[in-house]
Amino acid sequence: MSKVFSDDIINLMNYDIEEVVFMYFDKFLDLLKLAFRQKAAVYDAVEFFKNFFSNGFSIKKIFVGFMVVIELLGCLAFDTPRTPRGQELNLDGYSLVFFDDFDGDTLNTDVWKHRGVGARRCGFNAESQAEVRDGNLYLTAEYLEDGKFGVGWYSGMISLKQHYLRGYFEIRCKCNKDKGFWSAFWIQSPNNPYDHNISQGGIYGAEIDIFEAMSADAKLPSSRNSVTQTIHCNGWDDDVENIDSRTLGKFKVGNDIYNEYNTYGLEWTEDEYIFYINGVESARSSFGNGVSTIPEEVIVSLELPGSADFEKDYSTQMVIDYVKIYQK
Repeated sequence: MSKVFSDDIINLMNYDIEEVVFMYFDKFLDLLKLAFRQKAAVYDAVEFFKNFFSNGFSIKKIFVGFMVVIELLGCLAFDTPRTPRGQELNLDGYSLVFFDDFDGDTLNTDVWKHRGVGARRCGFNAESQAEVRDGNLYLTAEYLEDGKFGVGWYSGMISLKQHYLRGYFEIRCKCNKDKGFWSAFWIQSPNNPYDHNISQGGIYGAEIDIFEAMSADAKLPSSRNSVTQTIHCNGWDDDVENIDSRTLGKFKVGNDIYNEYNTYGLEWTEDEYIFYINGVESARSSFGNGVSTIPEEVIVSLELPGSADFEKDYSTQMVIDYVKIYQK
């Protein structure tokens, strides 16, 4: 028995069995999520090749196909992001029902509210961290000595007062480019989607992460310019003990997500959720017992991490150009 392995055994003996299970359960879940992302990548590649070569071969097609294979191998071996290759966004039949380009000097509180004000994870959400200027909304994360709730890390989160049932939801933004905090655009049912009695597998409420940018400090350069898209609910397939999550993938964004504007969208139909990046489908799913059938809250946030071991002069921003909603 190696010394490293024996040391691990001795360390584990200091914990109760419940603690050991808890310690390794998160790692097991991470492996399951990775396995699903890799399975989805293989499925997408197969569908791509079916469609791409349906009308014959050419040198260009063979080269593109080769690059897709290289990307797929990277996803399988290193969990690198994959390129969105689905359909282009088509809004025929939809009408614009909400639009805010933040072309003013204050947040329009007739339609928006500051969400989750108060303690959250390692710090606090506060109204002061959402500022409209120069045609943009700025959500700022920073350490404040004189914050509303005392000394600590502060960030911003806003949501629409009106809730929406189905449609197409889009944001155009620059993500914060520093580690720890992360930019997000998401919808969530006003009731508790994490209670199986309410959610019932997502039919009566879910959380849909249209995008989360969590890879600014990724070790692999190819992973830094990427976002994830996820569905959360509870009560799926009679599982009432755990929150059910399906990360649909980690996706490349063609442009620099930290210094250039990009769009992230969700088309929520009666049958499925279709995700878009810069107008190209990245994923689609009806994960759970079905898509949500109730109006959901639209949220923009610069999320606080579980802990923030940063210098006190550290700060980071998410810059939002607009939020749009279309419905039929």
